[in-house]
Amino acid sequence: MIRKVALENKAGSVRSDRMFLRRFTQLQLGLLLYGLSLALMVRADLGLNPWSVFHEGLSQVTGLSLGLIVNLVGLVVLLTWIPLRQRPGIGTISNVLVIGTAADLALWALPPVEALWLRGLFLAGAILLNAVATGAYIGAGLGPGPRDGITTGLVRVTGWQIRWVRTGVEAAVLLFGWLLGGTVGLGTIAYVLANGPLLQIFMPMFTRPEPVVSPVPSSS
Repeated sequence: MIRKVALENKAGSVRSDRMFLRRFTQLQLGLLLYGLSLALMVRADLGLNPWSVFHEGLSQVTGLSLGLIVNLVGLVVLLTWIPLRQRPGIGTISNVLVIGTAADLALWALPPVEALWLRGLFLAGAILLNAVATGAYIGAGLGPGPRDGITTGLVRVTGWQIRWVRTGVEAAVLLFGWLLGGTVGLGTIAYVLANGPLLQIFMPMFTRPEPVVSPVPSSS
């Protein structure tokens, strides 16, 4: 009986390790794709999503690369989790380190484009890819990104509905980003209108169920 329990525990441990590896791989791919989607929106030059408007504005003011600003803002935002009593996970830390780096690499590899049809194609691809990437890294279940954590933390602290909190946060960063010189345009409106419905499609596709832990039978 003891040997059977030991074998079952070992098999459960192997399954757990494999599940974590799948989740971790999905997380990293999602973050890399998110960075690529940001670079595509920048190259489209038709308007960025609210947080990216803020990042671009800071980049122009400070002279730092866009990717570095994305990572630094993520780190600063992470500090606001302390009063909100949010707990970071490995996904949170990866978010801070990976997205901005991936965006800088993609911007280096993607030259600016002039043709309007190609810029429109970049924008459409960026919006779609952004939703896929968001669904992938959140669906991995290894911790929300710093910016996502602000929303969930404020919802818990204030008791307000998440849609109003998210709208308020994004409106604030969009305003500050625009004042700093970030790009606001058709792409910004298209992103705001399309992101929610697209996430409703992709979130269920990428959300992995929590592992079920079987109770260990008694040896008595």
